[in-house]
Amino acid sequence: MQYHPHEYQHFAINFIETHPVAAVILDMGLGKTSITLTAIEDLMFDSFEVSRVLVIAPLRVAKMTWPDELRQWDHLSHLTFAVAVGTESERRAAVVQNADITIINRENLPWLVEKSGLPLNFDMVVIDELSSFKSWQSQRFKAFMRLRPHVRRVVGLTGTPSSNGLMDLFAEYRCLDMGERLGRFIGRYRAAWFTPEKTNGSIVYSYRLRPGAEEQIYKRIADITISMKAMDHLSMPELISTRTVVKMSDDERAAYDKLKRDLVLTSEDFIIDSKPSEAGLSRRGAVAERLSFPDASGKRMDVQLTATSAASLSSKLSQLANGCVYDDSGAPAVFHDRKLDALEDLLEAATSPVLVCYWYRHDLSRIQERLSRLGISYAEIREPDSIRRWNAGEIPVGLIHPASAGHGLNLQQGGHTMIWFGLTWSLELYEQCIARLWRQGQQSRTVVVTHIVTEKTIDEQILRALECKSRTQEDLIAAVKANIERS
Repeated sequence: MQYHPHEYQHFAINFIETHPVAAVILDMGLGKTSITLTAIEDLMFDSFEVSRVLVIAPLRVAKMTWPDELRQWDHLSHLTFAVAVGTESERRAAVVQNADITIINRENLPWLVEKSGLPLNFDMVVIDELSSFKSWQSQRFKAFMRLRPHVRRVVGLTGTPSSNGLMDLFAEYRCLDMGERLGRFIGRYRAAWFTPEKTNGSIVYSYRLRPGAEEQIYKRIADITISMKAMDHLSMPELISTRTVVKMSDDERAAYDKLKRDLVLTSEDFIIDSKPSEAGLSRRGAVAERLSFPDASGKRMDVQLTATSAASLSSKLSQLANGCVYDDSGAPAVFHDRKLDALEDLLEAATSPVLVCYWYRHDLSRIQERLSRLGISYAEIREPDSIRRWNAGEIPVGLIHPASAGHGLNLQQGGHTMIWFGLTWSLELYEQCIARLWRQGQQSRTVVVTHIVTEKTIDEQILRALECKSRTQEDLIAAVKANIERS
């Protein structure tokens, strides 16, 4: 297929070619893979600045998206590539091919750098989803920093650079410029632009930006960063976000409130207070509370729930909002079917195939059970065959988990409706999952995203948190946004 890049794609290609270190923040659907591959082809065979490239990507993206793009476009047909995934022998065989482009999943980067013993003669590295390197303590970050001094060119690609705030940028940009702009040490980065917010003695649990720090950070990274929003360059369909609210019964509400009240009053109290709470939950301890509530058949049952951290409590409350919770034995205990009933109503009203996003395995099992009872055909969207069938319109209901279908999968041909049965705190996974449908190539004029929300539960807090994080990220993207007309 002939490649006819848009004007903004020409701009992005040139930016990569003229910047040995480049952070390319491209909104979902703008074609970041084809842009990067075209720049690689130019650098290899026009200017002869690059001879061998390593691409680090999420597993599914490494296996499918990059190879598919290389096969799709005529101008890339002469590039050789190898995909280094699978068993160690398969990865080793791929690396020793010395292909123009070697593609590896990010989980195997520590193996390649630290254990394989293979020559790492790459002069350019592309990190697809730079945001997955936001933790300076992760093994993949440490492995990459061992490789980085030997590489002349680095490109970081992402659509969500600061999904959890500007603290994420430290490790991401250190991968790119080895600390030239934001510093080499996380302590100095924090001290320069942040101030402690929640503390307990010498322990700091969270930070907030100092006045004016946001603009200073943006200014420091602007020279190597390009940012583009899909709405500025594509005729995107309208994105409609709605809520379907469900309500608990009085008994269900009492059980939910009892768990929230007795285990911990607020997550702040749990983190900061060094004394036991009213229910006996200490900062480092755990408390078990035996709750009694009706199962789906109306029979009352006892469930032992233990919270050992604020994250644990958050997870249990989220599960209760969804209608089922893992007890201390690991068994799922059904709490209510409110969301399943709402999902059934939404599917009955749907006029096209629907993607349903779930978070917990027990949610998946319960959704599958309900769909089977209704006689509705469904499939989990994970493997190449299920992706093909979805895009061909053969699957009325596709079931996806944001962590496994959040990056790189093109699902826009199969439908334009998404339902969130269970929510995630991760803005990155949330936005990337929606972008499977709301992207270039979507034929519908609208993409409808519906959230099933249990009233007065943690569901509402999660949605508010996602909106707040999104505003922070929008500020970053706007600050470094490419102005093509003036370039």
